[in-house]
Amino acid sequence: MEKIKITAQAREKAGVRGELSKIRAQKMIPAVIYGAGEEPVSITFSQKDLATIQKAGSNTLVEIDLGKKKEPAIIKEVQYHVVSDLPIHVDFQRVSMNKAIETLVPVVLVGESAAVKANGGIIDHAVREVRVKCLPGDIPHHIEADITELSLEKHICISDLKAPKGVEFVDEPSRMIVHVIIPRDEAVATPAAATADATAAQPELSATKGKKEEEGAAAAAAPAKK
Repeated sequence: MEKIKITAQAREKAGVRGELSKIRAQKMIPAVIYGAGEEPVSITFSQKDLATIQKAGSNTLVEIDLGKKKEPAIIKEVQYHVVSDLPIHVDFQRVSMNKAIETLVPVVLVGESAAVKANGGIIDHAVREVRVKCLPGDIPHHIEADITELSLEKHICISDLKAPKGVEFVDEPSRMIVHVIIPRDEAVATPAAATADATAAQPELSATKGKKEEEGAAAAAAPAKK
């Protein structure tokens, strides 16, 4: 996997009132590096570097240069401002290059299902991330699920996915990833139409029956002709 190198500075005034606002005003982002049995380290790095990491894709391996020490890590979480939607904090997880870790990897659908074209089906992408275990350098940006042969009677499970070399799936093999469903409106259209037709026909039958009953009653009440 591609490794991105960034330069960061240790943040010695972590927790000081107003310090985070100053950092963000300088287009820097406060962050923390944690994990691997070591103490967390508060750092700052540039917004530009974050954009570069995110552009490279999910689970990109990052080498954080702190001057005296270089920390290999991956991004675990990015927090955003609720109004501006700008990044305000990043969590990095330390990794050891020779020790396998577990992480979530996005599932990307490729191809086009014939069931969608022919039957008006809708793709239900039930599981969008799968948990994998591998060395940090082998973490894929995503896992592909080919839906070309996906029909109404079939679904794709984790066992149907192809793991890249050195990567193993942690989740249950039978866990369903994607299948095709028929829209509810189409599924109930025929029964609903039949009910509507029956209901529409009922007043006509009732009216005919009522008319005959009225004619019979009138005939019975009329005096007999001499």
